[in-house]
Amino acid sequence: MAFALPVWLAVQDELLRHGEADCGTPSRFDDFDDEALFQMFHLTRPCIAFITDAVRARMKTVTLDKLGLSVDAMVMVALNYYAHGVSSAVILQRIGLRQTDCTAIIVGTVSGVIAGMSDQFVSFPLTPDAKANVAVKTEELCGIPSVLGVLAPAHFKIRASPYEKNTFRSFVNTLGYTSVVSQIICDSDGNILSVEKCCMGSTSEQEMWESSFRGREIEKDLHGPFWVIGGKGYHLSKHVLTPVSEPANDSEICFNKAHAKIHDVMRTTLGSMKRRFRCLMQLGFAQEASLSKKSNIIKACSVLHNIAKKFSVPPPPVAGKIEALHPGKQHSAPVEIDPEALKARQKLIEDNFSFVSSSQDSGGNNITEDNV
Repeated sequence: MAFALPVWLAVQDELLRHGEADCGTPSRFDDFDDEALFQMFHLTRPCIAFITDAVRARMKTVTLDKLGLSVDAMVMVALNYYAHGVSSAVILQRIGLRQTDCTAIIVGTVSGVIAGMSDQFVSFPLTPDAKANVAVKTEELCGIPSVLGVLAPAHFKIRASPYEKNTFRSFVNTLGYTSVVSQIICDSDGNILSVEKCCMGSTSEQEMWESSFRGREIEKDLHGPFWVIGGKGYHLSKHVLTPVSEPANDSEICFNKAHAKIHDVMRTTLGSMKRRFRCLMQLGFAQEASLSKKSNIIKACSVLHNIAKKFSVPPPPVAGKIEALHPGKQHSAPVEIDPEALKARQKLIEDNFSFVSSSQDSGGNNITEDNV
């Protein structure tokens, strides 16, 4: 899970105690019935109440006088923007906000606050029990042992001016569109365990991994003998487990199928996030020198994704084809593989995929969008 139950309960208790003074105070969200609430925000009433209390607890140092809005009103504007990528006229009228240019300030402020909550709601497994729990669930799903999460670059479309040629090119990814990219790790249930590094779309996943806090930490053996699952754009290492590029036998084919199954969890996770938070489908204009606002929105949506899962809030229905994971930057020259990493992967394959009994299907249960 994204964060341990005791941590969740402690945070919830803190928020409830902080909100005691507000008990009985009508919420602006009370104006909507449950169906309208979900249509406007893609979240349920209990989930929104929890989010609002969490933001209120962190808003003490934020000055609201200039806008003259309550925390409820600001959260309403931000959640509506996350859900649809634009601010609804209905919402702006409800809170009496006539200056639509103020919405960017509101969304930026709330995004910064929610992104700051990632220390509580987006957490990598650190204790032995937490690591074992994540690894066991992953092995049950795909048959690969000692896995702490699925690693992938998450690309989010942005707009960039083609007249600034150098800047424009830096945002163009390998699929030919302009984007920013973040490094995300999730578990087998689709909880976000880590989100960091908002970079220009041309940045390779290997480059992000090597320069990221989590990557350096894991590669230095600080988390023990565990793997993270990585796609073809990553280099095989002692801790990044990639598929066999040219499987030569049934064992390697079976391993690749298992690898593809757990790797696909990231596709469904990002698909679920982009359905719930449609702002991630197009993040607007970006400048090379300033990606902090985009980063805050991505982190805020990651926090809200985990909270929504804790409240068992289903994502909106699938509309059209689910976007595939970014294929990764192909290496122009053969990559020198660490012999020790190659030996470790081969041992893992021999120990776990050298034979498949009729009762064991590496395909296992199918992962669907609604699972994440």
